[in-house]
Amino acid sequence: MKPIFHLPRRRLLTSGTASALCLLTPGISRAIPQSPAQQKVWTFDRLDIIGGLVPHIEGHPSVIDTPFGRAIEFNGIDDALFLDEHPLAGASTFTFEAIFRPDGGAFAQRWFHLASDEAAPLPGAKALNTRFLFEIRVPDRSWYLDAFTTGEGYKQTLAFPDKLHPLGTWHHVAQSFDGVTYRSYVNGILQGEAALNFKPQGQGHASVGVRMTRQDYFHGALRQARFTYEALPPEQFLKL
Repeated sequence: MKPIFHLPRRRLLTSGTASALCLLTPGISRAIPQSPAQQKVWTFDRLDIIGGLVPHIEGHPSVIDTPFGRAIEFNGIDDALFLDEHPLAGASTFTFEAIFRPDGGAFAQRWFHLASDEAAPLPGAKALNTRFLFEIRVPDRSWYLDAFTTGEGYKQTLAFPDKLHPLGTWHHVAQSFDGVTYRSYVNGILQGEAALNFKPQGQGHASVGVRMTRQDYFHGALRQARFTYEALPPEQFLKL
């Protein structure tokens, strides 16, 4: 197996220091024990149920075999899953992780979206569109991570075009918040960080393979995601 944006109103930050990736067990069990913090795991090894939820399927995402177990593959055109839960609703600190394989395609791909279902704060006003996003940007034959969150009083992008990674192989990505600092990681290596006035998000929904608005489809595969209500250090991340 080979190793493995252009958003008008987002500010790119300078990258932070690196931390090492610890690769341990070859697979991830679906039944990961609960830590003292609340934790949820979604394993994308079937299409009829994911994390105890029945997904709403669009297009023809397919289940494939991988070195880590089964995963779901998306064609980058019209494949998507929609789930009736925001798995980090109510979290004041968090770690949002995923194990995925980006395969190239369109420059902007918004492949994991968690959104709150809040109404507009005042009649006639726009809704806050509170959300988390995992995105990638695909310049030439590589990709870089775009982690994003926004809500009432905060909005932050962590995207670093100089932090490039190869396509066509499996990677771990994470975004976390420890009560002060928002961080993003690829394969356990810190990509960058920023102070954030984060507020817990409300109940809502998730989309996988595309943004909730059906923009910027993902070409690649997704094996697993984990949602923890605390900021985990890289040595406690899911392992490839």
